[in-house]
Amino acid sequence: MSKSIFRKKTIERILSDVASGFSDGEHSGDPHLKKELRVRDLTLMGIAAVVGAGIFSTIGEAAFQGGPGVSILFVITAVTCGFSALCYAEFAARIPVAGSAYTYAYASFGELIAWIIGWDLLMEYAIGNIAVAISWSDYFVNLMDGFRIHLPRWTTIDFLTAFNAHKDILSLKASHHLADITDRMKMDATAWDNAPGIGSVRFIANLPALAIVAGITYLVYVGIRETRKATNAMVILKIAIVIGVILIGFFYVTPANWHPFLPNGFSGVMKGVSGVFFAYIGFDAISTTAEECENPQRDLPRGMIYSLIICTVLYILISLVLTGMVSYKELQVGDPLAFVFAKVGLHNISYVISISAVIATASVLLIFQLGQPRIWMAMSRDGLLPKVFSRIHPKYHTPSFSTVVTGFVVAIPALFLNLTIVTDLTSIGTLFAFVLVCGGVLLLPRQAQRKGRFHLPYINAKWITPVMFILGVIFFRNFIITKFTEKNAYENFPFFIFLVLTAALTIASYVKNLSLIPVLGLTSCLYLMTEMGYTNWLRFLIWLIIGLVIYFSYSYKNSIVGKEAAEVKI
Repeated sequence: MSKSIFRKKTIERILSDVASGFSDGEHSGDPHLKKELRVRDLTLMGIAAVVGAGIFSTIGEAAFQGGPGVSILFVITAVTCGFSALCYAEFAARIPVAGSAYTYAYASFGELIAWIIGWDLLMEYAIGNIAVAISWSDYFVNLMDGFRIHLPRWTTIDFLTAFNAHKDILSLKASHHLADITDRMKMDATAWDNAPGIGSVRFIANLPALAIVAGITYLVYVGIRETRKATNAMVILKIAIVIGVILIGFFYVTPANWHPFLPNGFSGVMKGVSGVFFAYIGFDAISTTAEECENPQRDLPRGMIYSLIICTVLYILISLVLTGMVSYKELQVGDPLAFVFAKVGLHNISYVISISAVIATASVLLIFQLGQPRIWMAMSRDGLLPKVFSRIHPKYHTPSFSTVVTGFVVAIPALFLNLTIVTDLTSIGTLFAFVLVCGGVLLLPRQAQRKGRFHLPYINAKWITPVMFILGVIFFRNFIITKFTEKNAYENFPFFIFLVLTAALTIASYVKNLSLIPVLGLTSCLYLMTEMGYTNWLRFLIWLIIGLVIYFSYSYKNSIVGKEAAEVKI
């Protein structure tokens, strides 16, 4: 079994799937990609992919955790994303089709790793869509307020947030810390106080989030797709919002709000990892365009780096504006861009932002809801999931069952989960996928550079990695010791895993002359994962265990590749 669980899917079969229109890539059905993308095109594509729902929603939670110093985290995350993007581009260049990490893993590393990545991608898409739906709901509610339509608070919030706000206010009143009760906390607590219920059970659910997911799912089901013109319009709209917030917001900045810059220390800044990383999700999309670049070796790295630099500058400026306009303590909201302008009295601008955000985030949700059924379908066609997941609707020619399942998987949790939980799970799932991609590149056999194809620059990590590891241990020795000695040290097991794997990578780098870029990508992504918290790691590991149970109980026996290999032996 050890060999058969790593059985690989042939390039020929992958190309056949692409030609049949059943790829899980962004260019399904078009195996002949034109080489016409240049640096400018790639840079704009990168900006378009990065500036998504994250900046409209999760930057508020990140600023709440880290204060104005969250701007530092944007730089750290951008560097990590840069390493991962280069590895993803190398991965994509080795397999001559446009597809997801699932496709690349199946061809390069075999079935089990492909299943793990595919299962991880399902969580990333689903949880990410839930986060987008919750953010859309917050902006929609603010927009309705602008039209003097006030929805009951218990219909626009999740149960846990309302309960926590109610509990926190009682606690702060009991301890006479009335100054720490924010306006947002009061608003959320009204949902608990006014919600209907039976006995002690209250009905509190985010109905707008349910409505938008149901609407988008219907559009996907009947085969409605965004046109390129509509997509470009959404990109321009999103970037215009960000630039507008920066330019107008700077006139309402109160410098005193930037002090202290790190109110919760560096550890507080790192608590915002999931929110900040969520704002960068999508950057890897640019790396899958290697086959469409005129000069991928030169233009692809430049396009990635330029887009990441531009987005990082915009993100740093917008984080400084948000934390300068209001206290960071008030930014734990799902609609931070609209919230800060309403807070300083610019309600008309707040409503304009909400209108734009409602349109832009709905566009993002449509793209993601289109993408997830494609992963279900690809895995089903490979026999790893039941055939019903690849069923095509006779009239609409869409993966009907997969689309409906996707709708339920996103809509029901969106009713009851809060933004922080879903952001954490999305980010840890995405980072894990990047860890596998970076680690996978290290396992690929080294190839000579070929003209017209991207090739990851090789920098020997033999001496660099050991030096960095030793310096890291010296400079952060007190931090490391604290992790081992503090109360409930067992909750730091993600950090212990990071230390062990980093030490192993250091030895491997010295012995095997590994490439530096994927080593840095793997370690940086793994470290960011350690900052996601003990509870999120447990949730993530439970998800992976469920996936492995499904694989060994169903997928392994029904794999198309496995059945074909068995027939050949006979």
